Amino acid sequence: MVRDDAKLIRLLKTAGGQIEGIIRMIEEKKYCIDVSNQIMAAQAILSRVNKEVLNAHLHSCVLSSVESGSGEERRQKMDEIAAVLDKLIK
Repeated sequence: MVRDDAKLIRLLKTAGGQIEGIIRMIEEKKYCIDVSNQIMAAQAILSRVNKEVLNAHLHSCVLSSVESGSGEERRQKMDEIAAVLDKLIK
């Protein structure tokens, strides 16, 4: 699986635009629930990008190390994934 960088950049630019909009909303003292909804929308995009990056990593780097890497390389990749999952689950 190849990471679609163009798609990820588009999504990140969208999230960036949303964050700029959120800043304006706060500066303009907009209704808190409206601000919160926009924050959740930006978070959803960032979560989607992160999921796609991690999925690509699993299907490229991790799979490659499992198939042909040394035992130490396999352990290192598994430790990396475990550390990311630990952060995601908190």
